[in-house]
Amino acid sequence: MSNPVTKGVDTIFLGLVVTLTAAGFLIFLSAALGLLSRTGASYGSVVFSQLVFGILGGGIALFVLSNLHYKSYQKFAFYIFLIGLIATLSVFIPGIGMTHAGATRWLDLGITTIQPSEFLKIAYVIYLATWLSGMKKHVGNWRYGLLPFCVISGLTGIVMLLQPDTDTFLIMGTAGLAMFIVAGAKFRDLIVVILLGAILVTALAYTRPYVMDRMLTFLDPDADPQGSGYQIKQSLIAVGSGGVVGRGFGQSIQKFEYLPEPIGDSIFAVYSEEFGFMGVTALLTLFVAFGLRGFIIAERAADMFGVLLVTGIVTVVLTQAFLNMGAMLGVAPLSGLPLPFVSHGGTALFATLAGMGIVLNVSKFRRK
Repeated sequence: MSNPVTKGVDTIFLGLVVTLTAAGFLIFLSAALGLLSRTGASYGSVVFSQLVFGILGGGIALFVLSNLHYKSYQKFAFYIFLIGLIATLSVFIPGIGMTHAGATRWLDLGITTIQPSEFLKIAYVIYLATWLSGMKKHVGNWRYGLLPFCVISGLTGIVMLLQPDTDTFLIMGTAGLAMFIVAGAKFRDLIVVILLGAILVTALAYTRPYVMDRMLTFLDPDADPQGSGYQIKQSLIAVGSGGVVGRGFGQSIQKFEYLPEPIGDSIFAVYSEEFGFMGVTALLTLFVAFGLRGFIIAERAADMFGVLLVTGIVTVVLTQAFLNMGAMLGVAPLSGLPLPFVSHGGTALFATLAGMGIVLNVSKFRRK
């Protein structure tokens, strides 16, 4: 890499992040109206959480991290990763760990809950980027490339699968594979990683019934329309009802009684019903532009650590976004993943904006 040129943050990428965050909050406000018809749901509390912990807190994190030199993470990468693992495992501590719908993924802090795995995603990317960039030309050697990659990803996978949070681990694994490719992994090693991934998915399908149910529902949504296929059927009804221009802001019918998790993983279906084909196209365009600009920043980064850091963070967001939207359109298996920048989750939005701050800092230092 040549000597870097220091400039301001990438204003195009910043503009895309601000646009996605603002648009996401408006979509969320409308989707959250569906809570008014559901017993025990509080519209005000979820909006407050999203606004204060997600947008305000995340905005502060973005500002701070965009001004913190990204190379400083290299010195503490191992400790950042270790803290991420310990924090994620702490959900199993009685009294503070919180279980919902059969999954133990949250810490109950009294005034709010947080999901530590959202921060583990960033910690994983930082540590993997540090290792791969440090190996440089030795990445092709299985002892310094493939083996450490499998160990780092394997430790992360064990922690995530204990919760269980298979979907988030899939996102992290995809980002890790993208980083491994960019670092210069040999084709032989990529085949090994893909085969190991296929074996893992197969094992999960046979040992965890919900994984098999999602795969079978994806292949045949009509097999159990009132059971495992209910969400996708209601989602497709919402998407189809939107037509070309949609019913209008706040006018979704499906969000009130029919769609499970209208502010969570089903929020894209609510958006599609209200804004139609034109709105869906606009949102897809925003995410594509976000990804392209992010990878341009990675390509121009001053060193390999910056390249890998941005590649990992951007891949996490893109993979999660397209898997969420694909599931609601019936072209990907249901995952339960939230839509970045849009779905409810103060921790998720905070962590996403924090990651954007890291990307923006990398964009300040570019190759000549």
